[in-house]
Amino acid sequence: MVKSISKTVQTLINSDLSLQDALRKDYGNYSAIARMLRPKVNVILGQDVKLESIITAVKRATVPSASQRGKITKVVARSVINIRTDVAKISVEKTRRNLETMRATVSNFSEEFFHMIEGVSAITLIFDQKLFDKISSTFHRTQVLDKREGLAAVVLRSPIELVSTPGCLQTFVNAISRRDINIEETLSCFTDTIFLLGMADVSKAFSALTDLITEARKEQRPMKNEKPLRTN
Repeated sequence: MVKSISKTVQTLINSDLSLQDALRKDYGNYSAIARMLRPKVNVILGQDVKLESIITAVKRATVPSASQRGKITKVVARSVINIRTDVAKISVEKTRRNLETMRATVSNFSEEFFHMIEGVSAITLIFDQKLFDKISSTFHRTQVLDKREGLAAVVLRSPIELVSTPGCLQTFVNAISRRDINIEETLSCFTDTIFLLGMADVSKAFSALTDLITEARKEQRPMKNEKPLRTN
């Protein structure tokens, strides 16, 4: 159990730039950091972990090298945000018939905002809300596991280094989750990272990610020869 706590705490620290900075520069209070991490540790391990055990794990944790942190910071600094409102989703059982239906649906709406996530037992479609009635009617109601309207997609477009730099996705997730925002779905497509949220949380998520990117860009300012990411 001690090993699981240590591993969990180390993973959380590895994916949080601000915590790494606090530990590296020795201005972070171990108890305060442990209290902040405790809810996540409890969820990951599925039980109520003693605060003292988490404090011990924080003290023993190693901070990722400056070079690795620099790679993550570089990716974050060169990322840009786009918001897509009026988005809906529908999740259905993963059957052969539903797979065929979904693939046909994707081809019919290829020019729309449309994404498909295929899991082990379910398939989820994320699409423009204007298509909701048309897409919902293609599936039998007994096979629909979940459907939601009134969502928004926060799209992060990052440089190619995202693909080969571990820790970037978790850094984005942490920035959002620290604002007590529920992420409905997370998906990636090459250098695009998409978070599906409730409309009420869009402004908070945008603010959280903007703050994260702004701080990363401040750290990157000395690198004047770095070419910024172009956006279309």
